[in-house]
Amino acid sequence: MKKKIFILTGEASGDKLASTVVAKLNQYNDKIDYLSVGGSNLSKLGVESIFDINEITYIGFTSVILNILKIKKKIDYTVSQILKFDPDIIFSVDSPDFTLRVSEKVKKKKSNIKIIHYVAPQVWIWRENRVKKFKKFVDHFLLLFDFEKKFFDRESIKNTFVGHPLLEKNNSKIDISNISKGKKIISLFPGSRSSELKTLFPILIDFVKLMNETFNEYTFIFHSTDENKNFIRRKLDDLRLENIEVVSDKDIKSVILLNSIFAVAKSGTVSLEICNAKVPSIIIYKINFINFLIMKFLVKVRFANIINIINNKEIIPELLQSECNPREILKSVKYFLKNPNLAKKQIEDCSRTLDQIRSKTSSSEESAKILNKYLVT
Repeated sequence: MKKKIFILTGEASGDKLASTVVAKLNQYNDKIDYLSVGGSNLSKLGVESIFDINEITYIGFTSVILNILKIKKKIDYTVSQILKFDPDIIFSVDSPDFTLRVSEKVKKKKSNIKIIHYVAPQVWIWRENRVKKFKKFVDHFLLLFDFEKKFFDRESIKNTFVGHPLLEKNNSKIDISNISKGKKIISLFPGSRSSELKTLFPILIDFVKLMNETFNEYTFIFHSTDENKNFIRRKLDDLRLENIEVVSDKDIKSVILLNSIFAVAKSGTVSLEICNAKVPSIIIYKINFINFLIMKFLVKVRFANIINIINNKEIIPELLQSECNPREILKSVKYFLKNPNLAKKQIEDCSRTLDQIRSKTSSSEESAKILNKYLVT
């Protein structure tokens, strides 16, 4: 009899992470039925989603408040579909305000379903007291960072440090000369959420225009999800800038990043991928002022980027809020391009940090083994 797993994600990054685990799990066990709230990466593995993941991709406190009724409906609908599917495991990934709320409701109705959550909520940044609540319904946390263990060990919650999948090697060999057009590549990461894209994309476009006033040796490549690719392409067609491209294929994106001389990225886990590729970078982010004030009040850390948080100092420059503007980005990028020793130092510092948080094998493989163990026991 086939076992069943419901994969629960809340945004494109979670869909990507989930797909790496499912691809590994299928190598161990080909007798699993899947259903999901997922995106294009899971879809490519043949995993159907019960609705479009973009329908629940909200960011910021005010956005959640304004969409609270929609979110509640999606949570209730998802719970009903999971109960109907009757899985052995809910494999929830990141986006705890959606995924763990769904999981908690399901567990109350059907306690025999195992809840395995990948990418633990960042209780080391804010709302540490949430851990006591998770103990009531989460069976196992799969942790990206070793330093997270202490928070879950305190409450005797089963957990395993599996490492971060973005730190795994990609061995794709793809010719990207038609994309780079013989120029040096600067990679741009505007984020996967529509709210991030609407805010950061115009800023990055204006940055490119400023760069083009001084330089003509760079190609700027937007790294996009499949879901956002057409939106970006339409915008680029209207602009008619000849040295900008957009890519969404994950293997092509990996090769492009490896061949980039610099990256400008929105704050998030993608910075680990950039560091792993040994590419110097800066971090940008901007949200509305009310959300920013709320976050400043609640968070316990000084920095936005995980590399900076771990080191408790700014290894990678962060341009946040008012500093997240085309001229400040231009100033930072030009400074790095003119000072290769500075870029080299950043890469060395980032590499040392990654060595501290890298798992001994691979995150997706370790996670797949744990999921399979729950299926066969």
